[in-house]
Amino acid sequence: MRMSDIIEEFIKDLFDDDNQLVEIQRNELAEHFNCVPSQINYVISTRFKPSQGYYVESKRGGGGHITIKKVNNTKSDYFMHIIKNIGEEMTSKDVDILISDFLTYDLITKEEAKLLKVATSDNVLLLAKDIKDILRAKIFKNMLLNIE
Repeated sequence: MRMSDIIEEFIKDLFDDDNQLVEIQRNELAEHFNCVPSQINYVISTRFKPSQGYYVESKRGGGGHITIKKVNNTKSDYFMHIIKNIGEEMTSKDVDILISDFLTYDLITKEEAKLLKVATSDNVLLLAKDIKDILRAKIFKNMLLNIE
């Protein structure tokens, strides 16, 4: 496992059924893992985003106090949040990242992931790039609306 994965798992283990809020000190966590505080910042900013079910509050000074709150969204809430934040265009890489997240959080099956990927692939969308990315976003959003 990479250091980022280890830090992520450590923070996630701090959550339990009764505790949906975790408070950490950036410098203390960096010392614990023998890494620089920016490594902690990186993990928190990439692995604990609202789209992944977390709300993060960060306060400067005093070692960098960070509060992470776990937000319990339903699958449809999560998909609606994603749909609203996709924008008008999506690249193939954008789709891959979201599909990977969906699989990680058990929001879709492997079969659904395959269908999302195939329907939005460059092999199917034989158009100019600017039109392709717009159409890909529309197809992806519509498919998410119809996943139960």
